[in-house]
Amino acid sequence: MSNIKKRYGKDGSVSYLIRVSTGYDINGKQIRHNKTYRPPQSMSPKKAEKEVQRIAFEFEQECMVLGNIKNNIRFSDFVKTYLETEKPLLSPTTYDTYTAHINNFILPALGHYKLTDIKPKQIQDLINQLSTSKKKLQNGKYSDETLKPSTVQRYIDTVKSIFRLAVKQGLINDNPADSKRLTFPKAQKPKTEIFTRKEATELLKALQKEPLQFQTLIQLAIFSGARRGELVALKFSDIDFETRQLKIERAAYREKGHPQAVKPPKDYETRIVTLTQICCDLIKELQKEKAAEKQRLGNLWADEDWIFTQSNGKMMFVTTPTAQFSKFLEKYGFKHKKFHCLRHTSATMLLYAGANLKQVQSRLGHSDIETTNKYLHMLEDADIDAVDSLENLLSDEPNNNNS
Repeated sequence: MSNIKKRYGKDGSVSYLIRVSTGYDINGKQIRHNKTYRPPQSMSPKKAEKEVQRIAFEFEQECMVLGNIKNNIRFSDFVKTYLETEKPLLSPTTYDTYTAHINNFILPALGHYKLTDIKPKQIQDLINQLSTSKKKLQNGKYSDETLKPSTVQRYIDTVKSIFRLAVKQGLINDNPADSKRLTFPKAQKPKTEIFTRKEATELLKALQKEPLQFQTLIQLAIFSGARRGELVALKFSDIDFETRQLKIERAAYREKGHPQAVKPPKDYETRIVTLTQICCDLIKELQKEKAAEKQRLGNLWADEDWIFTQSNGKMMFVTTPTAQFSKFLEKYGFKHKKFHCLRHTSATMLLYAGANLKQVQSRLGHSDIETTNKYLHMLEDADIDAVDSLENLLSDEPNNNNS
C-alpha cells in the first residue's frame, strides 16, 4: 500500500515522497520502498496532485511485482545466476570446484527451497548433515572417515558467497549463512605462520644484497600485503608515484596445460593501497632497469609494462616468487616459510602498529572481516607500546625507533 507525503522546500518548491510497503523481513522490520516526485513549476497544484496519484499507483505495482519475483525465486534457480556471475571471475579449476560443491552437497539440501524461505536453521541443518557425511574417494566409493570440519567450513563459505550475491541484488535482506548465526564443528585451527619483527628486520637487511627485482618483489609483498598472483600481475601503470598509491586489479594464474593468464583479484574487488617511499623508490629503479633491458634487447623484449618479468619482458611465472623465496631463505639461514607468510606478516604488523581491523581488511582485500579477525590472536604476546608506522617497525635505519 502506498503513502504520499507532500513536502515543501526552502525555496517554496513542492515535492512528494511516495512510500510503498511490501511486507516484513525476517526480523519483523517493515520493508519500504521510497520514490520522490517533483512536479514542474509550471504544473498547477490540481494537476500535480493527479499526476502524483498516477505515479504512486505505478510505483506500487512495480514494487509488488518485484516482491513477488523475490518471494518466488528458488535457490536452485538463483544458483545458476550465481555461477554465471562467478565464471568470468574465477580460474577454471576454482569454478569446477565450486560447481562440484554446489551440485554434490548444497543443491540436494537447499535447492528445493525458495530463496526467501532459507533461514539460519536450514543452513545449520546442512552443517550438521555435512559433519556426518562420508568422504568420497576417487573411485566413487566412500571411506569410513567423515568430512573434516575445515571441509565443512569451505562448503558453507560457498553457500555464504551465493547468499552474498543475493543480498547485493536485493533479493534478500540479509545473509542466512552468516557465521555469527551458526554453529560449526570444532576444528583445530591451523597455525598461521608469520615472521616476527626481529626476523622481518633481518630478512629486509639480507634482501639488500639481492637483485633489484627480487628486492622489490619481497618489499611489496610485505608492505602491500598483496597475494602472489596479484604481485606477479602488477604493471608500472598501476602505481601513482606522487600519491604512493598502488592499484590492485588483476591476478595471475596458470592452469595445467594452458598458458598463464590473468583474472580479477580474489573476492573480485579492485583495491588501492598506499606504499612506503622505500617501495616506490625501488619500483622506480626497477623501471629504469627494465628500460635499459628493453634498449639492449630491442624487438626481443616484450614491452607489456609488467613490473616483474622473465628475462624477455614477459610476465613472471606465478610460481617463480615461491621458488626464489625458498632459495633466499635457505641462502641466509632463515627458517623455511611459505611465500604467503609475507602476507600474514603484513597484516599482523599493521595491527601491531596500530591499524584497525577495517583498515587491514581493506588493504588485504578480504570480503569478510571474519577472515581478518584471525590475525588478532597473534598480537597477544606483542609489545603494545610499539605503535610506530609499519615502515618504522621493520626498518633498520638508526634514526627510527629500535625494537
